[in-house]
Amino acid sequence: PHRALSDFFHNDRHDVLAMTCVSAGAKLSEYEHTLYDAGEFTEYYMVHGLGVELAEALAEIAHKQIRLDLNISENEGSKLSDVQMSKYQGARYSFGYAACPDLEMNRPLFDLLKPEEFGIELSETFQIHPEQSTSALVVYHPEATYYNV
Repeated sequence: PHRALSDFFHNDRHDVLAMTCVSAGAKLSEYEHTLYDAGEFTEYYMVHGLGVELAEALAEIAHKQIRLDLNISENEGSKLSDVQMSKYQGARYSFGYAACPDLEMNRPLFDLLKPEEFGIELSETFQIHPEQSTSALVVYHPEATYYNV
């Protein structure tokens, strides 16, 4: 069984590692904070949830484009449920989660992608801002799946 991301890559030839960084944007976060500060907690939670889901949807769109670019999307369904159940080849791994828990690894990803040009920043503790943002390593291997370290 695979227990390291490196297990999903060829070690005898060049391979591909795709990376993404997406965000719902700073304006949404600013609006969210305005609602919170005003005590509008119901609206705050709805806007926060919208931002989280928007960031996840953007990550799915980027992941889909990567699969199209790699020509590995031909067996995918076109229904939303196919995406929700991850019925596609490969997986997306974000730092801070079980398979790659080290948040400090966001630094090299940021160095390569330069998302600061689009308003996405990394804090001193390697948290991504705005909050409704996500970065990932996209692994195309057919057996790539989520696991705990």
